Amino acid sequence: ILGEHLRICPQGYTCCTSEMEENFANKSRSEFEAMMKEAGRSVQATLTAQHRSFDSYFQDLLNKSEKALYDAFPSMYGDLYTQNAKVFKDLYSELRRYYRSSNINLEEALNEFWTRLLERLFKLLNPQYHITDEYLDCMVKHAEQHKPFGEVPRDLKVKATRAFIAARSYAQGFLVGSDVVRKVSQVSLSQECTRAIMKLMYCPHCRGMASVKPCNNYCLNVVKGCLANQADLSTEWKYLMDSLIGVADRIDGPYNVDTVIGTIHMRIAEAISNLQENKDSITSKVFQGCGNPKISTKGSSSEDKKRRGKVTLEAKSSAQALEMLVLDAKGNLTALKTYWITLPSSLCSKKVMASSASDDKCWNGMTKGSYLPEVMGDGLANQINNPEVEVDITKPDMTIRQQIMQLKIMTNRLGNANIGNDVDFQDTSDDMSGSGSGDSCPDDVCGKRLSKSPSTRQPETHAIPKQSGHGINGASSRSLPSASFLLLLSVAVIAAQHLWR
Repeated sequence: ILGEHLRICPQGYTCCTSEMEENFANKSRSEFEAMMKEAGRSVQATLTAQHRSFDSYFQDLLNKSEKALYDAFPSMYGDLYTQNAKVFKDLYSELRRYYRSSNINLEEALNEFWTRLLERLFKLLNPQYHITDEYLDCMVKHAEQHKPFGEVPRDLKVKATRAFIAARSYAQGFLVGSDVVRKVSQVSLSQECTRAIMKLMYCPHCRGMASVKPCNNYCLNVVKGCLANQADLSTEWKYLMDSLIGVADRIDGPYNVDTVIGTIHMRIAEAISNLQENKDSITSKVFQGCGNPKISTKGSSSEDKKRRGKVTLEAKSSAQALEMLVLDAKGNLTALKTYWITLPSSLCSKKVMASSASDDKCWNGMTKGSYLPEVMGDGLANQINNPEVEVDITKPDMTIRQQIMQLKIMTNRLGNANIGNDVDFQDTSDDMSGSGSGDSCPDDVCGKRLSKSPSTRQPETHAIPKQSGHGINGASSRSLPSASFLLLLSVAVIAAQHLWR
């Protein structure tokens, strides 16, 4: 029949009614959106699997270290351990809460541990004296000078904070990346895009050419026009992938989590041994600075219980497992770098099943023949002359712009982690899942974790909608934009968009 009634397909002779054309339009829209979600699910699955593997490995490291401490310390230290078991348990709890992104200052938590341990052990090692809380406060003030635990607290604080900062940011980077893909894959097609997809995929049917494949370059122009906003994610997406690779190298290199996290119990044992070996000297120095405490009326108990034989602590290395984890992650991250700009060609070749680029007997949008227009570039700005899709380049998609901002902020965080800085973002969104989503920390709990050391540095804290500088490589030689600046930039973009509309 004559096709004057058609609103999308060419109005020559056709076998489609208006109702059929409308049904085809709806069908093409749902099919294309399903293609997008399927492609996104594949990327999400890759990132989620990488997060799960690393998270399991890291948690296992902590668990093994804690178990080794619980198994060995009772026989090594007797009362020194049994009467202070909660101090050790609290330390591992704090370390886990920090890794899960609770609002905890890691340096404060470590300082608090050494302070509490010193107070308890000093009293146990000097049972013949009545030591008051005021006296302990004085003793703690002199602790930095006397170094009762040797260099272990300082050394562990430097190494553990860097390892935990890197591990936490690394784990969260995978979750943020996965969440960005999920949200972007759910962005609906515009009306102009729906028409273009229908013309690409089903107008050949209406012309009796159901077996004719769309021309490849024709398909690319349609899909690049429809996914113009998505392509604008590419730059920041690549920076995120590079940043994760950079931190992965740190985790298996300078900030080696296997060496640091897996040996925490050994460093604690070393610190306690330092205190025991230098007990008399340290006690004498404390008495000089704080005065002699009163003799206890309860009498002194035997100190022999503090060590019940020599036990050798060992760390079971999982360095090979870490190396394989990092190697696998780097391979996957490298493969995902170009995801957004290769998505159109991937959809055209694998889903739409377009013909080869040289085919002159393909569907070109009007009939069977060759396709002459040039292929547009990637991104919104390059669609101004797209012959197949009418794209308003002055109206960027706000959902996608917000996700670009999430990528910038997460990359900035990874950049700081790469140089050992802890930038603690308060994630105010509630739809992120997994251990990197910013678990809350009740004020009545976190508020009590105050260190007695006035020198502890608080991490920078920025309230943001959710978790760059740019690439991680060379992060130490260039300044990364602050999260505050990025947030202001995001607000400015959104405000400008409302004015455009």
